[in-house]
Amino acid sequence: MEPRYKNKKAPDDAGYSTAVSNARPGRRVCDESGGGLPMTTLFKSLPSPIRVALVGECMIELQRDSAGTITQAFGGDTLNAAVYLARLCQSTAISVDYITAIGQDPFSEAMCQTWQAEGLGTQNVRHLPDALPGLYFIQTDEQGERQFLYWRGEAAARRCFDGHEAAQTLAALLNYDVIYLSGISLAVLTAEGRARLLETLAEARMQGTRIVFDNNYRPRLWPDRGAAQHCYQALLALVDLALITWEDDVELFGFSSPEALFRTYAQSGVTEIVLKRGEAPCLIHTGRQVLTIPGEKAQQVVDTTAAGDSFSAAYLACRLQGGNPEQAARWGHRLAVNVIQHRGALIPPPAMPAMPALSYSLAAQA
Repeated sequence: MEPRYKNKKAPDDAGYSTAVSNARPGRRVCDESGGGLPMTTLFKSLPSPIRVALVGECMIELQRDSAGTITQAFGGDTLNAAVYLARLCQSTAISVDYITAIGQDPFSEAMCQTWQAEGLGTQNVRHLPDALPGLYFIQTDEQGERQFLYWRGEAAARRCFDGHEAAQTLAALLNYDVIYLSGISLAVLTAEGRARLLETLAEARMQGTRIVFDNNYRPRLWPDRGAAQHCYQALLALVDLALITWEDDVELFGFSSPEALFRTYAQSGVTEIVLKRGEAPCLIHTGRQVLTIPGEKAQQVVDTTAAGDSFSAAYLACRLQGGNPEQAARWGHRLAVNVIQHRGALIPPPAMPAMPALSYSLAAQA
């Protein structure tokens, strides 16, 4: 089936080859004869302005500060990524929206106002009259490692794509050029909502939307490991850019080596695979080669909350602005190393670091 481009301009590379029998519908195939596009031209054909949606759950965050006082903020993996992405895309032709469900209570109202103050679009946020946001408490040890305690079983985000009223939210997803979600985004949904989201993502992908996935596997959110594996495998058939935490995928799939992970993801059709490995260099599989990009050294680790989320946001921000995978990884490392030297998931805007300058002579190879 030829890909359809409804409500958006067809990518410049819409004439790619569809002759490969095992290629997914909508997938850009690199023509061996040289007529197709290299696999690393992942975002080049997107129209301008670029509309990005991040799908997930925002929760009320509680944390004890150094003085013993409980402080309150808002957080969640995709929300953290959305905020950092919006900050890094200021003054560009890239807009960032957040897609979730919240209540109609004072905390939900404050959430929405906070997102808007960060430059996030909230027009597609659902407001459920009979639901509340989830809540979590962060405990941090002397090494900056954290433990989370959650209260989220009846959170509004769980029903984001449930019911007849969700049809409008799902339809809105078809108007975005890039959709970003995580394993947590999938895990917190009901079975009905998860199935409807996957169906909509497949339709969006057919229209040329790029799908970005951060694996963020949390076993306690799934009925069992098999259910998570099945859902992840279904989504990977739609993913263009995968941002993978190594420890999470070892726990979920039992990979014995990065090579095994790259092979499995590439066979699923994922174009660009970024393997996040904490302090170790990240690895990037581009389809042509595997890049090894070392990180930056933190002077003092205060709190590792949102280290992976911030890396993912900066990586995507760089790629959307024309950077190549190596440049994007350096952006990711730069932001993450600054984030872990502050308390909480979201550092103050003045603490945002300057990103390494893009060399467009190199970025042209992206």
